[in-house]
Amino acid sequence: MRKRDDPRQRDKETDMKKDRSGNYFEDFRVGMRISHATPRTLTEGDRSLYIGLTGSRAALCTAETNARQLGFEHRPLEDLLVFNTAFGKTVPDISLNAVANLGYAEVRFISHVYPGDTLAVDTEVIGLKENSSRKSGVVYVRSTARNQHGREVLSWVRWVMVHKRDHGAACGEAMVPATEAAVPAERLRRSDYTARVREITAMTGFDDLWEDYAVGERIDHPGAMTINDSDHSLATRLYQNTARAHFDGHAMAANGGQRLVYGGHIISVCRALAYDGLENGLSMLAINGGSHVNPSHAGDTIACATQVLDKVDLGQDHVGGLRLRMIGVKNAGAASIAFPEPGEGRPAHPSNVVLDLDYTIAMPKRQR
Repeated sequence: MRKRDDPRQRDKETDMKKDRSGNYFEDFRVGMRISHATPRTLTEGDRSLYIGLTGSRAALCTAETNARQLGFEHRPLEDLLVFNTAFGKTVPDISLNAVANLGYAEVRFISHVYPGDTLAVDTEVIGLKENSSRKSGVVYVRSTARNQHGREVLSWVRWVMVHKRDHGAACGEAMVPATEAAVPAERLRRSDYTARVREITAMTGFDDLWEDYAVGERIDHPGAMTINDSDHSLATRLYQNTARAHFDGHAMAANGGQRLVYGGHIISVCRALAYDGLENGLSMLAINGGSHVNPSHAGDTIACATQVLDKVDLGQDHVGGLRLRMIGVKNAGAASIAFPEPGEGRPAHPSNVVLDLDYTIAMPKRQR
């Protein structure tokens, strides 16, 4: 709506429209800052629903007694519950008119979030690139979530392909931001882990710690999960993600398609499946990069495998970092997944690959 010196002199038609159709590609400008609406308080109820939708078994987050034994006053919320909730806050302004969310970089889990914490999110547009078809373009943003005390708890870069409202609209010169290949060790969270985290093995029943993983090692996670229509519908609503591609089956059918499973739900499902083989992982420290390679739909069965990319020295005797590459597939087993050779980069994936995620977790070390 145009701003006027005299608020009484309004265009009646504009005043009545109250357009909530979201931003299209030509509406974005590099440097634009957006404070997203309706901060969200997360509760134990959100945690329970998240577990019900994903099967998460993370020891630190599963029981209050576990967390206290590991040196925490209370059990924190699952990192991806926090990420997906914060992500959902950005959708009405950034990706309501998205074609697809394309990738992530520099995702930093800066501080644990606990039940009762309230998240507020703001975003800066850091890059734009119109597609050659002129029907859409890629928007690059950096978003930050803060708690009720104004403390940063999460930040991330993502890029999303967004429809243009007017295919002929003029767009500025392309600007694609540079991102780090991996969040460096000195920017990873470490201060809230004490030597007591080693006691996690008594809770999980498995003894594999940081020293027991080797660079290049492959782990085929044995489980698989079929995504029901109700699963991804509830998950998307839990995160208040209003993207039409996930919500509006009628609109998707009109374009010859069907509703897409929100990519963050795929990440959460794969992370839950990856518990088997990474049982003593404490929490996520970073997502270094990732992409939703192909779409998922209701009825798809998801499986995944992990490769250890690196072992990260966090400068502490009791905890280290594991940089992992997790590839998720639909309607196939984990054994079918092909990891690229070192130095090969990110080759073209087959059509059944739905996720390629490079992330870092905290893992207890053995006592010397």
